[in-house]
Amino acid sequence: MATSGKVIRCRAAVAWAAGKPLSVEEVEVAPPKAGEVRIKIVAASICQTDDHVAHGGFPNIDFPVIPGHEGAGIVESIGEGVTSVKPGDKVIPLCIPNCGECTFCLNPVANYCLKSHFVETQNVMPDKTSRFTCKGKQIHHFLWVSTFAEYIVTPECAVAKIDSAAPLDKVCLLGCGFCTGYGAAINTAKVKPGSTCAVFGLGGVGLSVVMGCKVAGASRVIAIDINKDKFAKAKELGATDCINPQDFNKPIQEVVTEMTGHGVDYSFEAVGRVDTMIAALASCNMNTGVCVMVGELPSGGVVPVDPLLLLTGRTWKGSVLGGSKAKNFIPKLVSSYLEKKFNSDLLITHTLPFAKVNEGFELLRAGKSIRTVLLF
Repeated sequence: MATSGKVIRCRAAVAWAAGKPLSVEEVEVAPPKAGEVRIKIVAASICQTDDHVAHGGFPNIDFPVIPGHEGAGIVESIGEGVTSVKPGDKVIPLCIPNCGECTFCLNPVANYCLKSHFVETQNVMPDKTSRFTCKGKQIHHFLWVSTFAEYIVTPECAVAKIDSAAPLDKVCLLGCGFCTGYGAAINTAKVKPGSTCAVFGLGGVGLSVVMGCKVAGASRVIAIDINKDKFAKAKELGATDCINPQDFNKPIQEVVTEMTGHGVDYSFEAVGRVDTMIAALASCNMNTGVCVMVGELPSGGVVPVDPLLLLTGRTWKGSVLGGSKAKNFIPKLVSSYLEKKFNSDLLITHTLPFAKVNEGFELLRAGKSIRTVLLF
């Protein structure tokens, strides 16, 4: 391409400081160095995690930063030594990389690469420099992906090539939200046919869990949220029951236990609150029940747990990015989407031009959107 090897000037949403609205700026994006890929982002979607970043609630982030971690685009150019993608390929950037060399990447059942943010921060490239500048200042990356920029540079290990037939404005949300929820049911919990499930929180991730439970053959999926406006969508996606904790004068875990006899086989927390994490754990049956924590507590949050909840045999697990190696799992999800095995389009409630990124966050905070897609 004509831009190969040159600095590209383009738009990006910059968080200059925690708690301030994002500012759409012209930024400079340097060419990729060895082992790196520069991608033209075509569509990005807004996830709750990006809101945590903007408010300073995500750990170990450096400002100024370009947030965004759900997106899809086209490879513009590649650095020396890159072999898995070439210019013109459709790709999804991965917020959890796959270096292929660390202990976890070499373990077939692990999916948390040791180059990921909670082990080593991903605020700059592996060579400890940034590819973004704005107004003469270095701008930090977010999880190496920063999809709220028209062009990004990321290491090759954080890019997955996808089917060339994929519509980028639809599959962009498979990069985090859908993959995280759907995979928590399919890969982490391994929901069995005929089983019972409870899903706490009906945002984009929680509704993706509902879809995963349905595809896995669960006979009953109880969807739980304090926003009853989300119930119709939950039922459309596979929920059999929808309940609002505010409609009961007893703890919601007691309600779920009464509805099912002894509690569900699988429960999922997709809110990121202490009270719902404890309620989800207590909602699965006391012996063989499995509770999967998908929601993310604000930085520094602690969950106090009665050990008796676990002593009787319950399993409490965490799940990150769908519990499977993203470089393999996400392209497979794109293929399943094209084969119509699920309809993740139903999660997209709003589509906005990129310049209205702050409006997208307002919709999220007001509980009016599930996923807003931003188009460049």
